Amino acid sequence: MISQFFVLSQRGDNIVFRDYRGEVQKGSAEIFFRKVKFWEDGGLQEAPPVFNVDGVNYFHVKVVGLLFVATTRVNTSPSFVLELLQRIARVIKDYLGILNEDSLRKNFVLVYELLDEVIDFGYVQTTSTELLKSYVFNEPLVIDAAHLSPLGPAAIFTQGTKRMPGIAVTKSVVATEPGGRKREEIFVDIIEKISITFSSSGYILTSEIDGTIQMKSYLSGNPEIRLALNDDLSIGRSQGPAYGYRSSSDSGTVILDDCNFHESVRLDSFDIDRTLSLVPPDGEFPVMNYRLTQEFRPPFRINALIEEAGSLKAEVILKVSAEFASSVTANTIKVQMPLPKCTSRVSFELEPGAVGQTTDFKEANKRLEWSLRKIVGGSEHTLRAKLTFSQESPVNVTKESGPVSMTFTIPMHNVSRLQVK
Repeated sequence: MISQFFVLSQRGDNIVFRDYRGEVQKGSAEIFFRKVKFWEDGGLQEAPPVFNVDGVNYFHVKVVGLLFVATTRVNTSPSFVLELLQRIARVIKDYLGILNEDSLRKNFVLVYELLDEVIDFGYVQTTSTELLKSYVFNEPLVIDAAHLSPLGPAAIFTQGTKRMPGIAVTKSVVATEPGGRKREEIFVDIIEKISITFSSSGYILTSEIDGTIQMKSYLSGNPEIRLALNDDLSIGRSQGPAYGYRSSSDSGTVILDDCNFHESVRLDSFDIDRTLSLVPPDGEFPVMNYRLTQEFRPPFRINALIEEAGSLKAEVILKVSAEFASSVTANTIKVQMPLPKCTSRVSFELEPGAVGQTTDFKEANKRLEWSLRKIVGGSEHTLRAKLTFSQESPVNVTKESGPVSMTFTIPMHNVSRLQVK
């Protein structure tokens, strides 16, 4: 049961607010944003997705720079509410075509109509774009996608110049083409989130891929779609070598630990020829979610070297190597590294001719940040950082530094080699 739902910008501006039950005070949005912005609890740098303030449970997810928040005073399942928030964001995106602050403000009447149909007196009714078409009658005001700035990794379908036809997937599912024609298009994408832990000597300790086959349909008449996956796709972890790369003879095999499917998917012939049959609902939805921990070649390797230069100085050398094809380019790369608590100043030295790279030292939480606009496959980039300490370090500098973490997006490249036809 949901008491309130609201959407905040990164600045804390209240864009959408709906109070369903009147059980939570009106200033909850301000209380939530102040708590999230100045979160200092349990040593965490960011507020967790669920927390309690004065008896009110706050749930939130971040979607393309916006905070989608729900509140309640009752003991509700966190996973249920977080999934609901993601689905509300997806429904709004389906109707508006583009999900950002500008589109929400220009279409506030439509957004409130959607919210009133999705939730009634705090109880969820439906999050199906297709079912909502029967109850929602406002038309969206279309935002020009050509003037949008590139979004982060969460901007599914809209990133990269090599992806499917430009702004086609930023159209609303209820909008028609000029002349009243229906659009007959369908878009399929594979999105993979990679988590890898390396040892200090460069060996892989853990590796995991969380993947999704995402679809967005503009087809009329509810036709049946068939998706064919890899012929030799296996499900269930098999015994094999621990962490060594696959041999060339095994190069085509994809072994998934587990997977689940959208409710519209029929698996009648999946065990025979690895094909999925479905009648796609309107809007954007995940056809299949999967998880893979079988060994795979990581797209990047990071090497960190720390050298002490006296009692009050040290030097950190970070090297990032791109281990994918030169025809592929990674975007929005961000490397972070915690530094010793006594670090007072950091000076950076980039490689000669470096373009599109920025560095920063976050003094509040003693963290080094290195951002790169893009990295071409097969290339290497190096950063040198000279640390100055405010006092003589009583412990080993190496032990107080790290671990190094990295976020990135690689369009048109999937590490698992899962294929969709």
